[in-house]
Amino acid sequence: MKKYKVNVNGTVYEVAIEVMDGAAPVAAPAAAPAPVAAAPAGGEKVTSPMPGTILSVNVSNGQAVKKGDVLFILEAMKMENEIMAPCDGTVSGLSTSKGSTVDSGALLCVIG
Repeated sequence: MKKYKVNVNGTVYEVAIEVMDGAAPVAAPAAAPAPVAAAPAGGEKVTSPMPGTILSVNVSNGQAVKKGDVLFILEAMKMENEIMAPCDGTVSGLSTSKGSTVDSGALLCVIG
């Protein structure tokens, strides 16, 4: 252990640093992300851009939507965020409901 004195804005601090011999410690492996429900082939996935709570679901399975239509209202950090359709198509694979909590990247629906 080595001790040093450090001066920060006129205040002197004494710090102790442990000297380690050998290889650096190995970080623990990252946890695998939660599995996402399978999407129908050929559809465009609509995912949550951030963690939050679904305040409203404005679409249903089989409903036709146009690019820019508001599909969901997501509350995150006390702000309401509109999740819009990225393309024209028909909603399929709706995988969330009003009041549910979602993580970042969670599948909300598929537009095919």
